[in-house]
Amino acid sequence: MIRINDVKVPISYDEDALKRKIAKLIHVSTDDILSVTIDKRSIDARKKPEINYVLRLVAEVKDEKKVLNNKAVIKDLNITQYKHTRYEFLRDLNDDRTRIDTRPVIIGAGPCGLFAAYYLAKYGYRPIILERGKKVEERIEDVECFFETGVLDTESNVQFGEGGAGAFSDGKLNTLVKDTYLRNDEVLRLFVECGADPEILYDAKPHVGTDVLFTVIRNLRQRIEEYGGEFKFNTKAESFNIENNKLISIVTSANEVINSDICVLAIGHSARDTFKVLYELNVPMEAKSFAVGFRVEHEQKLINNAQYGESADKLPAAPYKLTHTAQSGRGVYTFCMCPGGYVVNASSEEGRLAVNGMSYKKRDGINANSAVIVSVTPEDYGGTGPLAGVAFQREIEKKAYDIGNGRIPQQRFIDFVNNRVSESLGHIPTSVKGSNTLANLRGIYSEEINTSFIEGIRAFGHKIKGFDDDDMVMSGVESRTSSPVRILRNEELQSDIEGLYPAGEGAGYAGGIMSAAMDGMKVAERIAAKYMP
Repeated sequence: MIRINDVKVPISYDEDALKRKIAKLIHVSTDDILSVTIDKRSIDARKKPEINYVLRLVAEVKDEKKVLNNKAVIKDLNITQYKHTRYEFLRDLNDDRTRIDTRPVIIGAGPCGLFAAYYLAKYGYRPIILERGKKVEERIEDVECFFETGVLDTESNVQFGEGGAGAFSDGKLNTLVKDTYLRNDEVLRLFVECGADPEILYDAKPHVGTDVLFTVIRNLRQRIEEYGGEFKFNTKAESFNIENNKLISIVTSANEVINSDICVLAIGHSARDTFKVLYELNVPMEAKSFAVGFRVEHEQKLINNAQYGESADKLPAAPYKLTHTAQSGRGVYTFCMCPGGYVVNASSEEGRLAVNGMSYKKRDGINANSAVIVSVTPEDYGGTGPLAGVAFQREIEKKAYDIGNGRIPQQRFIDFVNNRVSESLGHIPTSVKGSNTLANLRGIYSEEINTSFIEGIRAFGHKIKGFDDDDMVMSGVESRTSSPVRILRNEELQSDIEGLYPAGEGAGYAGGIMSAAMDGMKVAERIAAKYMP
């Protein structure tokens, strides 16, 4: 097998065209090309109107040695021999592991918790997974009911339930985490086995789609159960029994005491009550920086035309990623961009309101949306202690709830700039899940954050013409971008409390579905390296 990098092809390519392209590049006949697999695919739109796919290909050829020894070919192309390698879970084991008599407990069934559970279950540890919300099938019904009626179930919503907050998102699976152990590839492979489109294995910006994620999550749970894992839904970890700085047991909301030496804290960044419990037990943690802002909407056709020009109707809905450093020194950037998506009410507490974005697999909604957020630090929180960022989030979410009277408050960009309530939306409609109302979002944040946000939008308008349209729709507030807390852990990925393994996005060690899933795998690896089931 050989791997060929940076192969440009038209956006209308097919397998036969790939074979002809490879044959021409490596100076062989098409009959010598036995198979072709796409290893990576991205879109090159730098020279509009010419748009190409750039592919990394893996090909099986009849005389591989002859091709690799052809210096004229190797000189002009980036061709290497390809050897398929895969992730190995049990790669660093030794013979002096401690045998444990109890079952590991995993708190949270988001990406981190599910992937930690999968590998521990697969290798015989029979983990118990506590999820405060419901299984995904029931959770969908609760969320749809909330969108339609405004009646919030504080334990089953966009934030809480099987699949975590990522279940009601776009299902984006790209990450910037360095991946020498091939965990990224393994997560994608398992997603495909559980029902995701095989294209995620090679797309440079893979996504699953909220509607498909539900199936993937359900199938992954069933695999974990088949391996001996046990789920306890509607069950919250209420407290932890700790003796001599060591975990002894977990007390649940069902008044059950689960004896266990090992607990993976995959709690997600909205588990504010659990943060408080851990803080009161003196589990080491600290406040961390994150970012806040608003979710903004544009017509998807504007983004498509800006990104792809004349080829816009031949390609999938276009994404974007924009950054700017404001005069205040704060970073302003887009986050969780959802092509062809919807703004959703992502609240999880009574009297407080937060928004998020989601897209279905087809990404065929009329609007694009993303969070435009401004960096904040513990200095902005106006308080002290590890939970100051949580208090800050709650404060801005209460303001959003109050100005919208419980509905998503929205505003035209020009009205935000001029500090006035919008009387109506303009030529850009809104695509929203949940009740919405017109309001003035200007009083939620400090003027420095507001000014930085406006400056960022104007800067983005120079990069994508029309981004700073007066009628751009803003929805408040985007406050759950990442955890405001970091639960400290050592090189063994444990807290100073022996047996507690803080993990994933809620603990401050991930920033999306992929990085959270990979962190869950890392923690499972450390547990397996230390303990025998």
